[in-house]
Amino acid sequence: MALIKPVRDFTPQIGKNCYLADNATIIGDVKMGDDCSIWFNTVLRGDVNSIRIGNRVNIQDGTVLHTLYEKSIVEIGDDVSIGHNVTLHGACVKDNALIGMGSTLLDNAVVGEGAIVAAGALVLANTVIEPHTLWGGVPAKFIKKVDPEQSRELNQKIANGYLMYASWFKDEEEKSK
Repeated sequence: MALIKPVRDFTPQIGKNCYLADNATIIGDVKMGDDCSIWFNTVLRGDVNSIRIGNRVNIQDGTVLHTLYEKSIVEIGDDVSIGHNVTLHGACVKDNALIGMGSTLLDNAVVGEGAIVAAGALVLANTVIEPHTLWGGVPAKFIKKVDPEQSRELNQKIANGYLMYASWFKDEEEKSK
């Protein structure tokens, strides 16, 4: 069972039909929408400021979400996929965005709707990534514009896959009851 831990009078709020991996850790001021999945070894640390997660968001294995005390929060829109081993520190990710594996997003960075951050990218503090663009590198730079329909299709495919994967684990949990 995931570790869900209150701190500073904040108790995490989890939406309907969410899957939380056994060793996921969710702490403090975290509000999560419906149909989300939080995967193995993922940490959502809402101890020093708030984390807000929309609907149908998948946060994959080994990812850490954290903030700066009184200075930055994490905001994630709907239908967002956050790849394995991402560090997302006080950043905002808009609807239908895709954050590639091993990326780092720093305080007050904003990833626009339908944008893609390439695997391994470093998005510096206060960077604004325009909607429907691809950014990559260290530090991350604009690479190209992305067709909005292609971006939506790619992210929907990933998001739907993670809804399916989560259902496998939920089915196993039901069998073992």
